[in-house]
Amino acid sequence: QVQLVESGGGLVQAGDSLRLSCAASGRTFSSYPMGWFRQAPGKERDVVASISRSAITTYYTESVKGRFTISRDNSKDTVYLQMNSLKPEDTAVYYCAAAPGRSSWSPLYTPRRQNEYDYWGQGTQVTVSS
Repeated sequence: QVQLVESGGGLVQAGDSLRLSCAASGRTFSSYPMGWFRQAPGKERDVVASISRSAITTYYTESVKGRFTISRDNSKDTVYLQMNSLKPEDTAVYYCAAAPGRSSWSPLYTPRRQNEYDYWGQGTQVTVSS
């Protein structure tokens, strides 16, 4: 069992920055990959970024490349999403997710599909005004 608690959302203006944090507990954090997803009103939840358990490899959806950075601090059991140059279209509820159930994955694997993740946080709202 893994518990995830997100923080750091809020209301900002276009061009501003935010850093989301997700604190994990319950299992050895360094043993599984993590991801960030988002769901905008009226849309499906989609992947934003993911990071391997080794922290060596990362994945970004095309629309956030060059603006968002995912990172993890295994000593603090926390994954981060640094979001720069925010745009109104980034407005969504952001969720962190954990994928601890598949030990066969390479330490470099970055899962990108929702069904690869077993645990989800409660979500944090990010609103970007124009």
